[in-house]
This record gives sequence, structure tokens and C-alpha cells, in this order.
Amino acid sequence: MPLDSDVFDAPSGYNAPQQVHITQGDRVGKAMIVSWVTMDEPGSNTVVYWTHAKRKRRAEGMRTKYSFFNYTSGFIHHCNITHLKHDTKYYYTVGVGHTTRTFSFMTPPEVGPDVPYTFGLIGDLGQSYDSNTTLTHYETNPGEDEPFIPFIHRYHVPYKSSQSTSPFWYSIKRASAHIIVLSSYSAYGKYTPQYKWLFMEGETMRVMFEPWFVKYKVDVVFAGHVHAYERSERVSNIAYNIVNGLSTPVKDQSAPVYITIGDGGNLEGLATK
Repeated sequence: MPLDSDVFDAPSGYNAPQQVHITQGDRVGKAMIVSWVTMDEPGSNTVVYWTHAKRKRRAEGMRTKYSFFNYTSGFIHHCNITHLKHDTKYYYTVGVGHTTRTFSFMTPPEVGPDVPYTFGLIGDLGQSYDSNTTLTHYETNPGEDEPFIPFIHRYHVPYKSSQSTSPFWYSIKRASAHIIVLSSYSAYGKYTPQYKWLFMEGETMRVMFEPWFVKYKVDVVFAGHVHAYERSERVSNIAYNIVNGLSTPVKDQSAPVYITIGDGGNLEGLATK
């Protein structure tokens, strides 16, 4: 998307809320985190929300900001709306007076093994002129290799609800999907916090992946990075895949289907090797 697209235009009005986005606010989909930024002054931390019943409720959030080298952020607001109903459309407003902005969201269905749920996955967005332009000016600033300072302040996630100790790895449930978020930029070897959490969550790392996928009958594994689309049969055999390459993968109806989805959105074209 071009940087001059009107999607990126700041809203009109003094101190109008901008960069509004939402994130699931708990483990099971009965809470929603609303985040936004006010640039000129702190403004209000309040979110007003309602359903078609029109009875409006209020939730109070928190505010933060950060400075790094020669940059200081605007006022970043996060408000977690709790005790929501599943599978319900909510309307909400942020801001005050003539700068009030109205949005809506739909909560997911109640968690259950047979609940239908549709979602999209992209394994690798690739690079473009616009995405590189966005990052280039950071690369020339001293100290910009400090990891994830903007992410920590701008994107709140419900990591504590899954007993995680870090926002870089956590899990949520939406209908019949159990979604696990991991960090390749954090230590994941044995005895590290991420490894211990993931083990307790029901998975293990690296060479232990496939046996657990088969044992617990994981349906499908999606991965990116390679700019291509490829789908396997249901196969297993950890020796062939990781250790020695001397065997032939064994068809196994208890094994997952592996799908590479690194072609979505990238502009470099498909991988040919």
C-alpha cells in the first residue's frame, strides 16, 4: 500500500485519536483491548461501548509514552474492555467532543472443539519499496537495534492470561482454534522461560515438534519464509526430516498436513529452488 494512501491520513481535529486498533484482551475472547494514540496532549483514557441494545457502558484504560534517542512518541492509550459476550457485535468510541471516533468489532464464538471458525494466514509479506522506506531511517539512528521498544508500548497482548511471563510468547483461544504466538528473537533453548512456557502449553521445540504433532493429532502446520506455496501429504518420520535424510517419509493419518504459505503478499515472486 503506498505511503500516500488516504488510509494513513491523520484524522481531522485537535488531538483526535489516531492509530486505533484492537487486540483480543483475554485467553477465551470475552475481552478486547482498544489502543489509540493522541499526539498533542494526554486526552481521555475512556472507551464508551454498547451493543444494539443501546445501553452504553464505559471502560477506563491506561496511558503511556516512550522516548528513544531523538524520538518521543505521542500519548499511547490502552483500554481492556472485559466481560463481553461471545459472538456479539459491539460499537465503541474513543476521543472527546467533536474528535470522537466510532468503530465496531465482533467478538469470537464461544470456545469449543467443534465451533466453526474462519481466519486468514500469511507466512511472509516480503519487502517492497514502501516497507523498506519505512525502516531505512531507523537503521541510521544509534541504538535502534534495541529490541521491540515500540512494540512493547504500542501493542498490548493478553500474555498474562496464558501464564506467560513475556508479551513475546503467549496463546489465545478463538472458537475451535488454539493460537500460540512464539518469538524467534527470544531464547528458546531448553530451560529458557519461553521453552518452559511452551512445554507447559502443550508443545515442545525443534526436533520434538513432529512427535508431539502426531501424538496430539495436530491437523495442520503453517509456515512461511520460503516464498512459495506447498502442501504435503500427512507424513511423519523425524529421522528423514531432521537427522540423516536416509529414510522416506512415512504416510501417517495421525500426522499433520504441512503447508508453506510464504507467497502471500510478497513482491519478489515465487521461489524457484
